[in-house]
Amino acid sequence: MNRSNVILLVEDNSDDEEITLRAFRKSAIANEVVVVRDGVEALDYMFATGTHAGRSMKPLPAVILLDLKLPKLGGLEVLRRLRAEDSTRRVPVVVLTSSNEEKDVLSSYDLGANSFVRKPVDFTQFMEAARQLGLYWLVINEPAPG
Repeated sequence: MNRSNVILLVEDNSDDEEITLRAFRKSAIANEVVVVRDGVEALDYMFATGTHAGRSMKPLPAVILLDLKLPKLGGLEVLRRLRAEDSTRRVPVVVLTSSNEEKDVLSSYDLGANSFVRKPVDFTQFMEAARQLGLYWLVINEPAPG
């Protein structure tokens, strides 16, 4: 699987988006971050359709940070569709959400999420969580060959 160093951030909350980007910058994570703000745009980006038609599907993102509570199409449905396609089923997906519903945790893992991270409300905790996510998924994790 051809994978880039791009991080796909699927986040509709502009404050959480800015905190995540700031945390990456402060942690010297220089990877390009592509931000999409709803579930439909996330799938358009991944499958080069709609607003992202004509974009090459390769290379795939190194990791997708996926919020669950999204407009147009929820994060769980995005995850379901990503896992249903051979071309995207092994892309690491980290569910990054403020949801504290146990059913969301279970559904995320049942649908193939690689990790579930609850967004801390505290700014410092959120910064540290974003830094650790970047370090693990971009430096330490060994991606699936392909």
